[in-house]
Amino acid sequence: MRLSNPFDLFLKKRTVTEPIRHAKRQWKKHNRNFSFSNTMLFLTVVFLFIPLFVITFYSFNKSKDTTFTGVSFIWYQKLFLNSGDLWNSLFKSFIIAFSSAFVATILGSLAAIGVHWYKFLGKSYIQTTSFLPMVLPEVIMGVSLLIFFNGIHMSLGLLTIFIAHTTFCLPFVYLMVSARIDEFDYSIIEASHDLGANEKQTLFYVIIPAIMPGIISGFMMSVTMSLEDYVITSLVSGPGSTTLPIYVYSMIRFGVSPVINSLSFVIILAICFMTILLRKGLKGFAASR
Repeated sequence: MRLSNPFDLFLKKRTVTEPIRHAKRQWKKHNRNFSFSNTMLFLTVVFLFIPLFVITFYSFNKSKDTTFTGVSFIWYQKLFLNSGDLWNSLFKSFIIAFSSAFVATILGSLAAIGVHWYKFLGKSYIQTTSFLPMVLPEVIMGVSLLIFFNGIHMSLGLLTIFIAHTTFCLPFVYLMVSARIDEFDYSIIEASHDLGANEKQTLFYVIIPAIMPGIISGFMMSVTMSLEDYVITSLVSGPGSTTLPIYVYSMIRFGVSPVINSLSFVIILAICFMTILLRKGLKGFAASR
């Protein structure tokens, strides 16, 4: 059943009292000191970043094994001059990652907004089942997609990889956008109505700009998950659709070349650069609003 005004569900005001603000300030002030949680946070960050430093270190190693014999740029030379197949697989991975993330972001964002707009039969069931791809083992999801593609007689290739990646990225976008909507300041929708905006104008000029950080976060998460996925991709890929994870895994039989370390460092630099630009862009976007 459709509501007479879908935005009525947003018209709820959240009141933050002064005692709540004071409690938050005291909590932040208290947690600046040394504590067990801060120690665990530090150890977790170190655990996550040590592999990146190891990869960077060995990308400049002259030797092919783990014995450091001197600084050399030979692996970067081979990366840029003698690694055509590697760059081809990386290009395919980026194409699939950005295209599937783009589609998943649109569908997931609209789904999150739509769930908050309408009341319909089975709404809670849909909200629950939408998170299944997040908790199911990848091998189960990959096999189910493979059976589905075989059932409709679809040839395995880049298209099936694109559909599979869009499928498992959708719940993550939905979750992030829904979390952003839950923290939404509903009074601005009432203000837009008072200023004469209709539903479409309120959606495109109020709702979407307000939840844009969640949309961008969902998009970036989808790109990351698509780039690193191997299990599902290996099950739904076909001839001529080798992505970077499949290419790297196939090299294990002959020994992984340090060229992969060089490529990893180049990707790390590119991601850091994009993160800085995105951070400045979001600050400028927030300031313009």
